[in-house]
Amino acid sequence: MPQLNTSTWFITIMAMLPALYLIMQLKLLNTTYHFSPSQKVLSMQTTNNSWQLKWTKIYLPHSQPQHS
Repeated sequence: MPQLNTSTWFITIMAMLPALYLIMQLKLLNTTYHFSPSQKVLSMQTTNNSWQLKWTKIYLPHSQPQHS
């Protein structure tokens, strides 16, 4: 039965570690982190929408008063 040649395992593992480190750094470079709510700026921009200028009511047929 032939013996398993392990003479190159050390070099392979040592070359793999920096490669995995670089891959993980590149993946982390492309991720965007969301800020926690306490760090957000409280001044929010508002836009003028037509529905914000007036109150509107929607009357459904079932919500109208029934006359008997």
